[in-house]
Amino acid sequence: MNQKLLIIGFVWPEPKSSAAGSRMMQLIEVFQSANYDITFASACAKTDNAFDLSSINVNTENIVLNDSSFDVFVKELNPCMVLFDRFMVEEQFGWRVAEQCPDALRLLDTEDLHSLRKGRQQALKDNAMFDISYLQNDTAKREIASILRCDLSFIISQVEIEILVNQFNIDEHLLYYLPFLLDPISPETQKKSPKFKDRNHFVTIGNFMHPPNFDAVVFLKTEIWPLIRKALPKAEIHIYGSYVSEKAQQLNKPEDGFFILGYTDNVKEVMEHAKVCLAPLRFGAGLKGKLIDAMEGGTPCVTTTIGAEGMYGTLKDTNAFIEDDAKAFAKQAVELHSNKIYWNGKQKNGFMIINTLYDKAIYTKDVLHTVETLLADLQSHRQHHFLGQILMYQTMQSTKYMSKWIEEKNKDK
Repeated sequence: MNQKLLIIGFVWPEPKSSAAGSRMMQLIEVFQSANYDITFASACAKTDNAFDLSSINVNTENIVLNDSSFDVFVKELNPCMVLFDRFMVEEQFGWRVAEQCPDALRLLDTEDLHSLRKGRQQALKDNAMFDISYLQNDTAKREIASILRCDLSFIISQVEIEILVNQFNIDEHLLYYLPFLLDPISPETQKKSPKFKDRNHFVTIGNFMHPPNFDAVVFLKTEIWPLIRKALPKAEIHIYGSYVSEKAQQLNKPEDGFFILGYTDNVKEVMEHAKVCLAPLRFGAGLKGKLIDAMEGGTPCVTTTIGAEGMYGTLKDTNAFIEDDAKAFAKQAVELHSNKIYWNGKQKNGFMIINTLYDKAIYTKDVLHTVETLLADLQSHRQHHFLGQILMYQTMQSTKYMSKWIEEKNKDK
């Protein structure tokens, strides 16, 4: 009988709507390659964009927050491993898993460091320099506690591992670097990618519910695009992304070449038709899915320091110009849109980066070996990380008792 893996999702995966959805599908593929019997459970309602997990032989289960029915479900399933999708899910269900399946390996996929993103967002709002006082926010206290309670956390960015180790003193043995896991881009595919002369206009993409994406679109509209449009009067920017709010739709100005086009189910085609991808992110964390999409589509970029963070490792040759100032950003965007030599070099770099840093074959075997080694000696691992046991102790579990209180309260309705 195959070993069982339970994944508890914050949401049902939507790989065509967000980088988080793509990331989850990549993790599922990793464990399926080792013949794990996977069940995906979530308390979130499914949307029309949710991937049909049954089509890839993943079992699904609707679960309920603050309800002991989950205890019955997880005890009967009896998985050898449980993967929590983001720290909020671990807060809700981690203690239940620990009680019902104490020998199950508890894994956390942070997606990105939420505390880092929120701290940067607040610093931007305050018009202040981001420093440790912004990093050590209330979200960080919850997120770090979740990392300590779990046996291993998948971290998508090397920069975030450095922050966790150097700023929060997290033991490296609790962290595993696992970036996006992609298929290499073959020389044949590279040759077929549309060339400079066959492309038009600018593009950006991103889920509008994600605050960094909406802020980037506003920054683009108010400060950057007028400068680009002045230099290139016929230029257009095509902005794609799911969950377009009314506030976002109001930014649509076709007369200015500024198009809010909403959801697309074919990001690859969108990227391959665009000449330049713009990603003026002013806060955020993790790796940026839109930059991955651009590299896979052979589309050079202009982005910010935040956008580029963690994307290129120690490589000096990137697929993007990196600028934080609006005027400098616009200047580089115009240059990249107009200069075939620059453009060709950046496109070539993008293909090289995907094949060098994100080839799934580099990571799949090692991550499976790592989790299976932990599973084989789990008691020793937990003894070496006693702080996690402290955080699981009943006097520290405010989340657990709040959940139990809510459950009892709901019974009275």
